[in-house]
Amino acid sequence: MTVAEGHWGDLSRRLVTGGITAILGFWIMWLGGHPFHALVALVAGLMVWEIARMVGGTEIAVASGIVGGLALLLLVTYQTVYTLPLVLAPAVVGFVRLTSNRAIHGLYSTAVLVAGYGLAVQRDDHGFVWLVWLVLIVIVSDIMGYFVGKAIGGPKFWPGISPGKTWSGTIAGWAGAALVGLAFVLIANAGPELVALSILVAIAGQSGDMAESALKRRADVKDSSSLLPGHGGMCDRFDSMLGASLFVLAAGQVIEFPPGIG
Repeated sequence: MTVAEGHWGDLSRRLVTGGITAILGFWIMWLGGHPFHALVALVAGLMVWEIARMVGGTEIAVASGIVGGLALLLLVTYQTVYTLPLVLAPAVVGFVRLTSNRAIHGLYSTAVLVAGYGLAVQRDDHGFVWLVWLVLIVIVSDIMGYFVGKAIGGPKFWPGISPGKTWSGTIAGWAGAALVGLAFVLIANAGPELVALSILVAIAGQSGDMAESALKRRADVKDSSSLLPGHGGMCDRFDSMLGASLFVLAAGQVIEFPPGIG
């Protein structure tokens, strides 16, 4: 293997897989409503399935994933205070059936469902444009972090958790998020504070990435699964989205969103 292949050998698979998922994802995002709810529930169910396998719960993985996906589908379809406890459904499965790692399974699976709920709320309450803003922050920060980190290298961001992440790639991701925020300030007439908010969303996304890396390191696996060629599994692809969605959902409870509009 040449040096170039070592750095860029997975690029073609990543581009093909990423392109297909992006086109399909943006189309369903544009449709919104039940199609988007179904997509979010499907991805969340697969992520819960992967989490169960990583914590040693292979025997409950399928059941946990199905329960998680169906629970989220009901939650995002009927967004009421009475359906909110459904975010704990896969955690309950793990508590009953697992003999170890119950807390880890419960924490990660619940976070997945809450993040999925946050994405549905973002689309339903704020529309396609602001869901695109959120998704673009994750995509652009991830792409810039990947290419700059591969090209420049340098000091590792957190070698004990994610040996491949560098400070150069991390900062490039923040810069990419700032550019996305600035674009939406100009296009959507949002307030300038959107730029700072976009950077915070990118940091939250990177935190989600770190959290998933910690889980994989604990499980001693390279990828959460092999569902997505070049990207690993659903958790590998949507870990940053998980963190970003959780942050936006929480931030929306205390600040006006979209900022500067209205």
